[in-house]
Amino acid sequence: MEPLIPHAAAPPEHTGRSVAALLLGAVAIGFAPIFVRLSETGPTATAFWRLLLALPVLAVWAAIERKETGSAVRSRSAFRWIVLTGLFFAGDLALWHWSIRFTSVANATLFANFAAIFVVIFSWLFLRERITPRFGLACVAAVAGTVMLFASNVQLVRERLLGDALGIGTAVFYAAYLLAVKKLRGQLSTAAIMSGSAAVSVPALGIVCLFSGETMLPVSGRGWLILIGLALLSHVAGQSLITYALARLRASFSSVALLLQPFVAALAAWVLLGENITPLQLAGGATILAGIALARPAPKRVLPPDLLV
Repeated sequence: MEPLIPHAAAPPEHTGRSVAALLLGAVAIGFAPIFVRLSETGPTATAFWRLLLALPVLAVWAAIERKETGSAVRSRSAFRWIVLTGLFFAGDLALWHWSIRFTSVANATLFANFAAIFVVIFSWLFLRERITPRFGLACVAAVAGTVMLFASNVQLVRERLLGDALGIGTAVFYAAYLLAVKKLRGQLSTAAIMSGSAAVSVPALGIVCLFSGETMLPVSGRGWLILIGLALLSHVAGQSLITYALARLRASFSSVALLLQPFVAALAAWVLLGENITPLQLAGGATILAGIALARPAPKRVLPPDLLV
């Protein structure tokens, strides 16, 4: 993976807007596990419908943008990266849903959220992002909080090793997806990336569905509404906000901030599904929030023009 061309420092208000978009995106994708649990189709089929139903909205958005700005994917490099982005996202969803088949939901979700660790490592190796002691502490705190969220339900046993390994594979794919999006945001708009990558992910997931033997179609109107909600809230809104934010935020910080997602999922399950939330989980959520606050980039002081050299 080639390093990014560094951008000029973003104004503080733009950085603040990007952080807000990132956190809102994390909240939106936090509802994805609720939709998946309520879905009337199989896990991989649910991922397929999530992207297929989102694609028309994203395609219209991208078409409107092209008409207004004349922007389009013209370089071979950008096209290759869009293909990679779509494949990485399809791999992320497919591996996570298959991991649930061979291990517990708690194990699969915990290991998938280790994506933050891989993003930090890859950002340091390939993007030359400097990892400060403060950021390292923030990352450890956020990951520890995530472990606390799932601690009471996670079981490490030999029979679940395959599912656990697939969960870790999920984390690697999502880390690669975030870094690919970060790479593309230096060249393309949010609409172009979202529509292009979804167009690649849909057939890739369709192929996986052919071999999964899952239930492909919902059996009721409610089932279709659940899939539409997943497509519009978690993908069109959530992933688009994250993609927008990655233009001005470090990939390593973004991955840590996205650990807000499992805490939002736990709160949503408590409110909407009546699932218990324990004091340890609340403490884990507080630890995640503390880690995100510690990792947040400090606004740079912008000097008046007459003081610039």
